[in-house]
Amino acid sequence: MAETQSFGFVLSGRNTRAAADDGLQGDHDVFVAKKPMLQTMAVENDPAASLACVRHQFGEHGGVNMSIEASATFTVMEPETMRRMFSGELGPERDFFIYSRHFNPTVLNLGRQLAALEGTEAAYCTASGMSAISSVLLQLCSSGGHVVASATLYGGTHALLTHFLPRTCNITTTFVDITDHEAVKNAIVQGRTQVLFFESMSNPTLTVADIPELSKLAHDKGITVVVDNTFSPMVLSPARLGADVVVHSISKFISGGADVIAGAVCGPARLVNSMMDLHQGALMLLGPTMNAKVAFELSERIPHLGLRMKEHGRRAMEYATRMQKLGIKVVYPGLEDHPQHELLKSMANKEYGFGGLLYVDMESEERANRLMHHLQNSSQFGLIAVSLGYYETLMSCSGSSTSSELNDKEKALAGISPGLVRMSIGYTGTLEQKWSQFENAVFRMKDSSTMFKKI
Repeated sequence: MAETQSFGFVLSGRNTRAAADDGLQGDHDVFVAKKPMLQTMAVENDPAASLACVRHQFGEHGGVNMSIEASATFTVMEPETMRRMFSGELGPERDFFIYSRHFNPTVLNLGRQLAALEGTEAAYCTASGMSAISSVLLQLCSSGGHVVASATLYGGTHALLTHFLPRTCNITTTFVDITDHEAVKNAIVQGRTQVLFFESMSNPTLTVADIPELSKLAHDKGITVVVDNTFSPMVLSPARLGADVVVHSISKFISGGADVIAGAVCGPARLVNSMMDLHQGALMLLGPTMNAKVAFELSERIPHLGLRMKEHGRRAMEYATRMQKLGIKVVYPGLEDHPQHELLKSMANKEYGFGGLLYVDMESEERANRLMHHLQNSSQFGLIAVSLGYYETLMSCSGSSTSSELNDKEKALAGISPGLVRMSIGYTGTLEQKWSQFENAVFRMKDSSTMFKKI
């Protein structure tokens, strides 16, 4: 570790630094996650059980909640210690910290929680979801490199791969239908392709990727699999299904409050360590640093993420079923007619449902906008806003908002209809109350009779 000048990442254990510890001889090995001694198969397969095994970080004075370490820089007892920290000899595994762009104790603790949630050795929390995605791709790909990616991605990710990386880094991308494994295989350029990138549930079409098969296909070619799991925390665990790296926009379901912007990279300790390298690390050099106060806020929300995801999913399932009975064209992975319904059932963590997102296809942007107008302004069913995972229902017309970076041809290839209304189903109010609000809004539309096309 001293050779690469990276800072070892430790997932578990206790703080071991004392006032006189500056003289301790450091271990130069990369720190890899230690699995708890009493870990069982249930822990392996249930994110909530894994989270319960993460060490509890107490506050400075014995508080049940950890303290917020708001310092940008950290002192040492002896000048020689600083040299040893910069050489990689001493690091956060022994409670030695240099500067919060490197590692911060509060942010590090949140990283431990994210690693447990996703079943990875380590995790590093960033200032946004896009900074997590960008940093991973820049770390894994070199100039002249190549990425194979799903044709259906969040608009910002699509723009990064389509425009920014080719212009600035000479990294190109081939977009494919992620459900067509033969097309994925054919798009891989031997000796050049470095990453296979896709979303576990695509934004906004809710296509479910076959993570085990895609991972096997990529690994047979020596390619790293990166999966964006923003839409389905707790529901799916891509790393447990074979993926190498999992990225998140924590701003969404994991936060749940629509009040912070944050991201995470979850993966092998060696990857996280390489991203913190003083000379070559994307996280270290680009500096997408998470604020310690944000990390504290998020760490307090993760313990009830499982409960929230269950309720998001329960309501989404009920609403999708009722919408379908009304004759509305609705797509939700929990419905039996969804093309990947059985696949999702085979991969999903039990009892967490099928996710909190659905979409209705109004066929035209004008009708989509009219529906959203009534849902927000006539009945208070939800809010017209981008993002997702909030306790209120959020809705947007994807083609003219979060997928607007795609041109018309790219939208058609991705299966994004002009009238696609993405809904992130919240859990405020009672289920029956909110459903009544939905029905009232629907029937206020002037052309409600033509809206209900039997499917």
